[in-house]
Order: sequence, then structure tokens, then C-alpha cells
Amino acid sequence: MKIIFLTAASILAFTTISNAQQKGDPKATEVWTPVPPMVDPGNMHHAPSDAIILFDGKNLNEWVSARNGGAPGWSVDNGILTVKGGTGDIKTKQVFEDCQLHIEWRTPAKVESEGQGRGNSGIFFMENYELQVLDNYKNVTYSNGQAGSIYKQHIPLVNASKAPGEWQTYDVIFTAPRFNDDGSLKSAARITVLHNNVLVQNNVELKGRTEYIGAPSYKKHGPLSIQLQDHGNPVSFRNIWLRKL
Repeated sequence: MKIIFLTAASILAFTTISNAQQKGDPKATEVWTPVPPMVDPGNMHHAPSDAIILFDGKNLNEWVSARNGGAPGWSVDNGILTVKGGTGDIKTKQVFEDCQLHIEWRTPAKVESEGQGRGNSGIFFMENYELQVLDNYKNVTYSNGQAGSIYKQHIPLVNASKAPGEWQTYDVIFTAPRFNDDGSLKSAARITVLHNNVLVQNNVELKGRTEYIGAPSYKKHGPLSIQLQDHGNPVSFRNIWLRKL
């Protein structure tokens, strides 16, 4: 081990340099405006005070059928929204760009299939970019199609799945893509995802809209809805809220 001895002269020199760096007016680097607005952060049962409540367990007033724009066909019972297979996706009446989304979801407690047939649904940002919902507790499937993946684009950092029938959470920061006037891509969409409070997507860049077959690509669009997928499995949701960023 190498031992370094500091002389009195070297200590004095270091102190002199440090003191010199502290000279000046500290107020010169203070910024007082704008003042961030006050927001009640809420808790696990209540959304932040500036959030848009998309589903609070009472009704589907904020949603329409993605198939025809009519009333959504999913069921609401005891404060829980559940996919009714065959009725199609549902989407929000409001449209969004950059946002923070909180959503809680649950796959069926009774396991009846495997792989992609087990508790499958999805959350589409701007109707185009899918965050996969799937029962991946001791369920093997392709890695870029498991829970927490950006479907067929980004594998989650870890598998943070809970057991079938247990409530799970996604907390998401989504940055919308921007396009030039000629329709070309100006900046790609980006997404950060926490699955059950564990980071699984760290500000990753999306390669384009979600595709089941073929490579993803972008096509110019403006603000669009949050869309939930009917994949035929009775996946449930609750406590859905969003903050515009």
C-alpha cells in the first residue's frame, strides 16, 4: 500500500485554492422563477392532485370502443375493469402526448394456458406503442414479448412479475415522438417503465409503432389515446390515472 504524506505547504496550497473557488456572490446562481406549482402527491390509494383519472372503479365514462367509438364492451364490477374477450380494445376519449401513467393490472388466478396465451393484454401509448401485459410468473415465452417488454422491441431488464391473481403495477414515463412537417421523424418516442416498483425499461428509444410481424417504423401522427388490448384473456385493471407532462 502506498502511503502519501501531505506537507504543511501542500495543505496550505489546497486550502488557498478551495477558498479562491468560494469567492463571489452565491446569489448569482440562484434561480427563483418560475415557482413549481404545488401538487398533492397522493398515495397508493389516491392519485396526485393534478392527475387525470381514467378509471376510478365507478364507470367507463372516460373510455370508448377502439373498434367503433361506441360504448366499451368490457365489464366493471366491484371497482374492477375486466376484459370481455371478443369485444375489442378500448381507448380513452382524451388524447395525449408526453405523460406519466399509473395503472394496476391482474392476470387470472386460474392458469389455463402458457406462453402468450396466459393472461395476455397490452397498454398502447398513442394507440401505437405497446407495453406488454402478460402472466410471466414461471411462464416461458420470447423475451421481447414478456411482461414489462416494449413488445418485440425491448426486453425488460428483469422479470418483476408477481404470481397469477395478484395485483401488479406499471408506472410509466412516456415521451411522444415528434415529426417534421414533411412527415419524417424528428425525435423518436422514449419510455421508462417501473414494474411493481422495479425499473424494467430505462428511457429506451422506441423503433416505431408496435408490429406483430415485421420491423417497426414510424408514420407521422399527432396526439392519440391510451388503448387497452383485448387479447381474449380476462385480464383486470384498476386505479388508472395519467399526468400530462
